[in-house]
Amino acid sequence: MTKTTIPPQLAAALAARDYTDLTPVQTAVVAKEAADRDLLVSAQTGSGKTVAYGLALATTLLDGAERMGPPADPLALIVAPTRELALQVQREFQWLYAETGARIVACVGGMDARRERRLLEEGVHIVVGTPGRLRDHIERGALAPFEARAVVLDEADEMLDLGFRDDLEFILNATPENRRTLLFSATLPAGIVTLAKRYQHDALRIEAGGGERGHQDIAYRAIRVFPNEAEHAVVNLLRQLDPQTAIIFANTRNAVRHLHATLVERGFSAVFLSGELGQHERNLALQSLRDGRARICIATDVAARGIDLPNLALVIHAELPHDAEVMQHRSGRTGRAGNKGVSVLVVPTNRRRRAESLLAEAGIRAEWSGPPTAEEIRALDRERIFADPVLTVAADEEDSQIAELLMQRRSAEEIAVALARVLRSRLPEPEEVSDPGHGRATAPIKGREPRDMQVSGDMAWFRLDVGRSNRADPKWLLPMLCRRGGVTRQDIGAIRINDTTTEVQVAASVAEKFIINARKGNADDVHIAPIEERHEERPRRPAPRRDDERGDKPAGDRPFRKRGPPGPPRGKAERGGFKHRKNRERR
Repeated sequence: MTKTTIPPQLAAALAARDYTDLTPVQTAVVAKEAADRDLLVSAQTGSGKTVAYGLALATTLLDGAERMGPPADPLALIVAPTRELALQVQREFQWLYAETGARIVACVGGMDARRERRLLEEGVHIVVGTPGRLRDHIERGALAPFEARAVVLDEADEMLDLGFRDDLEFILNATPENRRTLLFSATLPAGIVTLAKRYQHDALRIEAGGGERGHQDIAYRAIRVFPNEAEHAVVNLLRQLDPQTAIIFANTRNAVRHLHATLVERGFSAVFLSGELGQHERNLALQSLRDGRARICIATDVAARGIDLPNLALVIHAELPHDAEVMQHRSGRTGRAGNKGVSVLVVPTNRRRRAESLLAEAGIRAEWSGPPTAEEIRALDRERIFADPVLTVAADEEDSQIAELLMQRRSAEEIAVALARVLRSRLPEPEEVSDPGHGRATAPIKGREPRDMQVSGDMAWFRLDVGRSNRADPKWLLPMLCRRGGVTRQDIGAIRINDTTTEVQVAASVAEKFIINARKGNADDVHIAPIEERHEERPRRPAPRRDDERGDKPAGDRPFRKRGPPGPPRGKAERGGFKHRKNRERR
């Protein structure tokens, strides 16, 4: 490890975190030629840049001392585009500077500003914050950065894109001219170059990773799907890859909410992030991901900026991003700091050219395939069952006693079947999906059964009081029916969606249990009722009777009427003709 300009206190913190080798950007900022200079760094998300500028600031802030002096006005400001990134930076600096006695305070929008002012009044060494909140504290006199030795702009390109230019210039103008200015950005558009020329002096240009735009530790996959099976493909991807933590990106708040409801309905532990959430709700969602209570996060691009989730192994683009930069920013949530990750693009058949263009623009080669099938996932489940903690954790005395009792009262086969049933009940059921690239010309019609499908066994019909007008969709109806009725997907037959109602087939063998369970939720949920005689509910219009059934003259006895020329079209012409005859009668 390069330690040329790393103080021993920080070197010890790195060793405690098992940092055996620095990343390229970290190595570059601690090199001798970078010491005490302004830095203009282009580095991709996930390259270890937070620790990089933490190391780069160390010699400036400590100034040869072993520990920081008494806290007073801040020695450094770190500006980040989002609340999540600012809070993440604070957490990273707390362990990195733990042996220096540094006091680090975060000031971000959405948090209690009065509490932040009290913390600033007590003295601080490093302040991390978002542009708007830092400017507000400076204008109100709570934050005095007039003696700051360094300013860091993290993800500067994102801050310019979000419209923070005025706030950034205000903050930089409030700090001393002889400060160090460290500017970190994934890209260097014209706005960043202009900002650097104006506020930096003799800056050292560092391009981490040799300018490669792709992430070396991320494997890209592109999954071709029918447009109406995209959500099913997401479900199967989560079941196949079984990540410890995953993030799924959608383009709008509505899409995020819908996908979140879909996954929760299917039994996944998921949270969502979008701009409509308050800071407290966002913090709760992120904390549930960090402590393992939730494993999946569905988010928009803006809401996910700056998020660093532990053990994030999978990124799914449920909707294609708008451009290649956004795609890489999304994918950069995984494959961080030397860890491996997977980024999957779900590509509907009508968006394939767009996906190929994005990948080509980013210089990325993706592995194309169809979505994981239900059969493949069930085969994986049969192998994974042997690694389940239920089978691997050593039994205690009480477990052994219960096991002995079970062996006395049940056969080994009955016990094994019960165990398999319990283990399978923990897993969301995989979806039936098709590969557009193999043997199927058209997508299935949503909500209808193919004409050639035969339902085996006797089936009972039930009616739900939701239909197309309520956006009824088999994607959420099927899991709801299974949950409400206490049945499996194999027990559900055809689902026929009408304008205001939906008709569902359920296997007659479980129909009684289904309706007993379903009625428990009828008071405050979708109403489900049996259809005892389906044809009575949907009577057909009687066919017109033949002449000999009318009870009047037979056809042969009625006079023949010769058809005249076709009259005017029905509508205004006919009504006008009627009025004309009526007026003529009056005359």
